[in-house]
Amino acid sequence: MFQQMKNIDTAFRQIKWFCYLLIIACVVISCYAVYKSYQSENDFRQHIYILANGKALEAFSADRNENIPVEARDHIASFHHNFFTLDPDEKVIQANITKALYLADNSAAKVYSDLKEQGYFTNIISGNISQQVSVDSIALDMNVYPYRFRFYGTEKLIRTTSIVTRSLITEGQLRNVSRSDNNPHGFLIEKWSTIENKDLNIQNRE
Repeated sequence: MFQQMKNIDTAFRQIKWFCYLLIIACVVISCYAVYKSYQSENDFRQHIYILANGKALEAFSADRNENIPVEARDHIASFHHNFFTLDPDEKVIQANITKALYLADNSAAKVYSDLKEQGYFTNIISGNISQQVSVDSIALDMNVYPYRFRFYGTEKLIRTTSIVTRSLITEGQLRNVSRSDNNPHGFLIEKWSTIENKDLNIQNRE
């Protein structure tokens, strides 16, 4: 009888410890599941899907500080592309210049006004000239705010009889502004000026 009671007591303690272990295991599994759910939610928030040409493209969000140099160079390149890419069409010229002027302050507007008064854009249209610009490099100083930059590019003027290649060097500085549809990078070019814009080569067209 005594041995039977002892066996029952041992079995009860074993069942009790088994229940404790089962409860601990359930708590551990639940905590792990909550942690993985939280981690998955954070990972999901880091993913951005962009719809382009009918296709969903995956992108990743990042701290703005990590992307400042990249965004700054793209802002500078976009401004120069819009300002200097011209075709003999008044609407195309106006559309490109308008895009460019959203990215810069009055220093760019003044250059545009001066060129307009000199008849530069009228000559583009009347001479059926197409103007293109390509980026060679962009030097950016991130150690000083506003960020200073120097743009090095090549400009081509395509005429009916010739193609003129010019060097284009400009400089200015960037300051932070609010992002918008017209200024997606959130920068504004200030004190912009042209340092060099001279002919490098003239190629006759047959």
